[in-house]
Amino acid sequence: MSATEVVEAFIAAIEKGDVEGALEYMSSDCEYDNVPMSKAIGHEEIRNTLAMFVSADNPAEFKVLRQAATGDIVMNERIDSLKVAGKAIEVKVTGVWEVHAGKITLWRDYFDMGQLNAQLS
Repeated sequence: MSATEVVEAFIAAIEKGDVEGALEYMSSDCEYDNVPMSKAIGHEEIRNTLAMFVSADNPAEFKVLRQAATGDIVMNERIDSLKVAGKAIEVKVTGVWEVHAGKITLWRDYFDMGQLNAQLS
């Protein structure tokens, strides 16, 4: 699979609420960096982070508006629709992904924490 295909398969798993399936596309030492919040490194930490807003009963929607890739790097602009603490929210996100040997090794999301907090309050 190309880097783009790996990222798209990962997103498809998230949109089904399948965290375990999504983790299969990540290396065991993957770094997930929510830039305004914190980093999660490795499957256990990433699983715990994703569990805050994704599950089989609470899938997310990642609406990809634009995407570009070169080699092992994929970048996308998205609108993520999530439920956090029972509240529906939408967050504009720019994601950066690195894929090596068919696995995501870095997933970094940039978003406005103020926009997120305003929707949660």
